Amino acid sequence: MADFTWSFSSLKEYINCPKKYQEVRILKNYSFIDTPQTIYGKEVHEALELYVRDNKPLAKNYLRFKKMVDTLVAIPGEKYPEYKMALTKKMEQCDFEDENRWVRGIADLVIVDGDKAFIIDYKTGSNRYPDTKQLKLMGLMAFVCFPEVNKIKAGLLFCMKNSFVQESYTRDGIHRAWKSFEQPLDRLTMSYDKDEWTPNPTPLCGWFPVETCEHHKPRR
Repeated sequence: MADFTWSFSSLKEYINCPKKYQEVRILKNYSFIDTPQTIYGKEVHEALELYVRDNKPLAKNYLRFKKMVDTLVAIPGEKYPEYKMALTKKMEQCDFEDENRWVRGIADLVIVDGDKAFIIDYKTGSNRYPDTKQLKLMGLMAFVCFPEVNKIKAGLLFCMKNSFVQESYTRDGIHRAWKSFEQPLDRLTMSYDKDEWTPNPTPLCGWFPVETCEHHKPRR
């Protein structure tokens, strides 16, 4: 049985293209290259983290987000900005870098108020195709990390659009929610066990320079 650590982003990358997953995550033939968009996203995340955690004033170019974030800060409860979560295969909380970690992720903001919690993920990209599976995974991990919590409201906050996509989870729905990840995880495990990484050709292939892939077509 394969032994690997996964996250929402790595599982999504595998679903999109197992060959790319192998090249990036296993063989490490390619490293992530920041774009102006990803750099801006990181800067916004850091600014909002410091604002919530340390009350550090937002720079002038980020003041447009102040009203949105003040709404979150006003929610009662303990605030955990950039909260790192990791679980073992036995569904026990562990350190983010623990050698026995199975799944892990970082929530941009967790607010715990008694038996209720709120999970927020900041997005600086488009809100056209929101993917709430990330929220589901964060919620499932939070139920383990905060055993007193029975209800979670989680949301994708699209900062540039001032829009909010929300999901709700309850502790009694944990088993059903985990099952939604079983099929892709089974496929990922099989790829590791058999060392088979089948390409999934799409129009995006030209954006990634895996020259060893039969479907590689450089952009013109």
